[in-house]
Amino acid sequence: MRQKVEICGVNTSLLPVLKDDEKDRLIKRIKEGDEEAKKQYIYGNLRLVLSVIQRFNGRGESPDDIFQVGCIGLIKAINNFDTSQEVKFSTYAVPMIIGEIRRHLRDYNTIRVSRSLRDTAYKALQAKERLTSQLSREPTVDEIAKELEIDRGEIVMALDAIQDPVSLFEPVYHDGTDALFVMDQVSDDKNTDNSWVESIALSEALKKLSEREKHIIDLRFFKGRTQMEVAEEIGISQAQVSRLEKSALKNMRKYM
Repeated sequence: MRQKVEICGVNTSLLPVLKDDEKDRLIKRIKEGDEEAKKQYIYGNLRLVLSVIQRFNGRGESPDDIFQVGCIGLIKAINNFDTSQEVKFSTYAVPMIIGEIRRHLRDYNTIRVSRSLRDTAYKALQAKERLTSQLSREPTVDEIAKELEIDRGEIVMALDAIQDPVSLFEPVYHDGTDALFVMDQVSDDKNTDNSWVESIALSEALKKLSEREKHIIDLRFFKGRTQMEVAEEIGISQAQVSRLEKSALKNMRKYM
């Protein structure tokens, strides 16, 4: 994005930067219904949209499309901005722009989510905001479900469905040298020390078995064959396979 000079026909190098007093004057005119002031204010804040959309690079979406969606968020922020709250416009606008882009990515994601599920998720998010304001803390899923009179499981499913996929190689922290990626913070439940030790123990235990017992264990537990299939393959009865299997497992347990 930094290398791109033009986006949606807008030459980004020529975008103006509004001074604080200019912003105040334009906002006042906007509240009085001046459409020309609104156009100037939008144009003067396009750099803000550009700064926000950079965090959505690598999502497979056209930068032009994301920029246009971000502009919609900017216009909504201007329409709803309350000067009496004594909050900087950029502080108010950035979450609005991000929210609009995230809604777009959820609605037009390649992973399709049913309309009813999305509606439930949006209702849950709205209820969450209301309850956060009322309780002065983040509500639990149970409280949200009670507020909407919807089953807790449905709320959880809906909220999970609209989550944006995140790349394992997306940086979450950078101190100027090495970046910390999402994958660095994901625990590995499979390749733990205990799993490694158990794998070695299993390998050593298998070495204590006869060749026939090893073959039966391999077919049964590593290749997923039934006792009948094993019996047919090695030419013995199923009862014999069962006895040999039990004997092999008993011997292996001694060494594990």
